[in-house]
Amino acid sequence: MTQEEGAAPPREQGWWGPLLATLALLIFPATPPFALLLPVDQTILLLAPALALMAIAGWRSGGRFTLAATWTAFAVYVVWVSGEPTPFALLSRGWGVILAACFAGTLLLGGEVRFLPRALLAILAALLLGTLTVAVTEGGFGAAVGVLSEEFTRRAAEIQRAWQEFTAQPQWQELARDNAGADALAAQVEAQFTALPTAAKVLMPAMLALESLAVLALAWALYHRFGRVRLGPPLAALRDLRFHDGLVWGLIAGLLVLVVPMPNAFAAFGINCLVFFGALYVMRGLGVFVWFLRPGKWMAVLWSIVLVMFWSVIAAVALVIGVGDTWLDWRNRPRPQSQRSE
Repeated sequence: MTQEEGAAPPREQGWWGPLLATLALLIFPATPPFALLLPVDQTILLLAPALALMAIAGWRSGGRFTLAATWTAFAVYVVWVSGEPTPFALLSRGWGVILAACFAGTLLLGGEVRFLPRALLAILAALLLGTLTVAVTEGGFGAAVGVLSEEFTRRAAEIQRAWQEFTAQPQWQELARDNAGADALAAQVEAQFTALPTAAKVLMPAMLALESLAVLALAWALYHRFGRVRLGPPLAALRDLRFHDGLVWGLIAGLLVLVVPMPNAFAAFGINCLVFFGALYVMRGLGVFVWFLRPGKWMAVLWSIVLVMFWSVIAAVALVIGVGDTWLDWRNRPRPQSQRSE
């Protein structure tokens, strides 16, 4: 008996979260400064294949064929038909297919494995498989690095041109006459746009992994709102976010590689470890923070605004809390008596 013929499986409720996340992942990668940091600016190239293979897995477990056929047709259109076949677009499409296939492979682990271990395993496998694929193709790593450099340089040039056009407008010129620091600010922003492509090339593996993790989480949430067959447990709420404590060694390894004198390639590996695992522990720290505060709806909105305004300070504090949670396990301790903020 399939799940559809028996008791209806639990389904995620609410569309606002996934819809807002979809808009964010479609808009932010094409918007400065994210366009210079996130490798794949067309997130749909990652989202469509992931949704298609999840729908196929659901159909194989007793789900609807029409859902699998619809998402597969959409993925085929996105990956093979739409857009110009530029070298970078081909790299992005290839990564999207490899990532989706690796995540589909993790579905063989069974339905009780939570999303995050699946996603991390899929991303690791996709990075290894992608590296091997690049190594055996014509031009190898040199050609791939050249394509990435050209793409980031193109994006930086477009953003700089747009910024120069903005600062050339009469409204900005009037503001600059009335404010002595406006010209200095404009020059500083333009200098950052010039420097970001270099940083983006170094951080590309970590940013690609983080972007892929976000897309897989979104695809998981969307599929379980469309589909009737569960592929695994629901996504955990932020306040419940935790993962294997052994991942702290990724953070420690990154620190060691940076502290101990090593070749530049190892230094880049260390920086990417710090960025990727640091981001995971920032999210874990934010989870502890939310668990402790238990904010109501409006306080959650207020705290979100505060996070955007003071993101660097809050991220640093959250990182410390997240790493500390590895040993102190804050959420399994007695909760201090406090009023819930509504």
